[in-house]
Amino acid sequence: MAEQELKLHVPRQTRKGIERELARGTVTRIPLRAMYFDTPNRALVKAKVGLRLRQEGSQWVQTLKMPGDHALSRLELNHDRVGPVLDLSVYLGTPAEPILASLTETLGVCYETDIRRTLRKIRTRQGTVEVAFDLGRIRAGALDLPVSEVEFELLSGELTAIFALGQRWQQAHGLVFDARSKAERGDRLAQTAHQLAALDAQANPDGGELVDKARQKIVARFWQERNIAAIALEPEFSTSQALAAVTMECLDQITRNAAVLAEIDTAGICAAGAPEHVHQIRVGIRRLRSAWSLFNGLAPLPPLELRNQIKGFFGQLGGARDDDVLRETLLPVLEASGQPPVVLESDLTTDHTSALCAGHAFQGWVLALMAWTLDATPLSSSTAAGSTNGIAPGAGLSYPEVGATNPVASSTPTQASGNDGTSAGDSQSGATVNHVVDNEIPAGDPDHHGARLAAQIIPMTAAKIVVPTLTETLSGKLKKWHRQVVRDGLAFEELDIEARHELRKRVKRLRYGLQFCESLLPSNRLKLYRKQLAVVQDVLGEMNDLAVARERFEGLKATQPQAWFAVGWTTSRLEALVHQAVSAFKVLARAERFWR
Repeated sequence: MAEQELKLHVPRQTRKGIERELARGTVTRIPLRAMYFDTPNRALVKAKVGLRLRQEGSQWVQTLKMPGDHALSRLELNHDRVGPVLDLSVYLGTPAEPILASLTETLGVCYETDIRRTLRKIRTRQGTVEVAFDLGRIRAGALDLPVSEVEFELLSGELTAIFALGQRWQQAHGLVFDARSKAERGDRLAQTAHQLAALDAQANPDGGELVDKARQKIVARFWQERNIAAIALEPEFSTSQALAAVTMECLDQITRNAAVLAEIDTAGICAAGAPEHVHQIRVGIRRLRSAWSLFNGLAPLPPLELRNQIKGFFGQLGGARDDDVLRETLLPVLEASGQPPVVLESDLTTDHTSALCAGHAFQGWVLALMAWTLDATPLSSSTAAGSTNGIAPGAGLSYPEVGATNPVASSTPTQASGNDGTSAGDSQSGATVNHVVDNEIPAGDPDHHGARLAAQIIPMTAAKIVVPTLTETLSGKLKKWHRQVVRDGLAFEELDIEARHELRKRVKRLRYGLQFCESLLPSNRLKLYRKQLAVVQDVLGEMNDLAVARERFEGLKATQPQAWFAVGWTTSRLEALVHQAVSAFKVLARAERFWR
């Protein structure tokens, strides 16, 4: 059976609120203990398969999960067992058979979970949702991780149901989207435990400091940043399907890095978030905006409010990133060149970025865009920002239990309200309402005599309409971007500062566009072209960092006279980079094209 669910992390300070929310109806509490299986080389994880035996109260259930149709969908196969016995024969004739039959190693227990689950079924207008609040631990070797999450699983109805409910609870209780399943977290924990055990077995007792550093490095990898991943677009995709695939990949990059900065695993223990996580969120946002530019005019884009909201988050994360670049790259170079120490004081801290990534506005935007991408009607921007029809998030919210009488329907169905107080037909959700306005007459009205029917006739000799393929459509857009970049790049010396900044953004946009379309373009040509484009981007990127740094140092001159040295050094370096940029654009203009 296909399982569709939305999973959100519950911070410690809001657990009581979730428990009160659940207690408004009939709840079921179940202790869950599970063992997860894989081979020593993690063959099941590599095949994106999860296999477990779980004790649910006194009952044992064997479960296998595989990817479904979209990011929130999974194929789930459940079989009751009389005890903790794994029976692979039940998968004969199922989609899981080829994967399990190909295993060349013995399966074993890799990690375990110990969870206390509270369940409640809730009926909404869009469908019936099972809400499960899980508290407990994941254990692998000597390591364990906390589990505090709420899952909204669709039992019947439309996918909209889990987003409508999930967004309301997210705004009311400060929940945070976590793309990782328990199986993914457990697998990574098991890898970490195995690596630490191997290190301890090989460690020299006298190498204490080196061993400690090695352990810290292994542990840090558990929360390593999520970089750009490949996107497999198929030529037969529609432009809307292609945009959805690109959007979900960009969102995955954004949300996985944001989850680390929100300290889902480490709150109150240590700070796992690092400057590189901030950088990767900004990269994900740039890629997403580049995707909207690429598909603009080719496929429907998300509502304007969602596209505008992302700009604010990008800007708030930018100040922290700029200071990180200064501290980690430029200041060491300046000090090596004779620069006296300069003190950077910033109001943007790790706490700032953590609060932003865990905040109601950012998390509301994530869920709204995800809902739109999966074609589950998102709530309006006012709801995503924390308002529901003028009611404070979570205030007075109640949901009928399964089997309860439905609320009385509105007596004026032709004016059904959207979440922002407008009629549903006016909302950006795409919903429509059949209603009559003053200047319209319903079809078939016997009193209407003025209008005449008209029809278009296509002759038999009409030419056959040729629809461009996805490859042709996107290649055309990329060619246009290439010509614009080369045209302005060859005149780089004449461009003012603002024009150079815009050119840098267009180069980056072209690079991301090529990455989106990588599976559609000839790899040999694309590799050579991207290599030269990367040279251009590196030069322009350094120029941008230096321009930002020079402005920062200009502001420090009054209180720190030693900043004069930095201003002079960056100005000199910028002049040299202008000549490098001109040369790089000339080579790009002669580079072999990436298109056929």
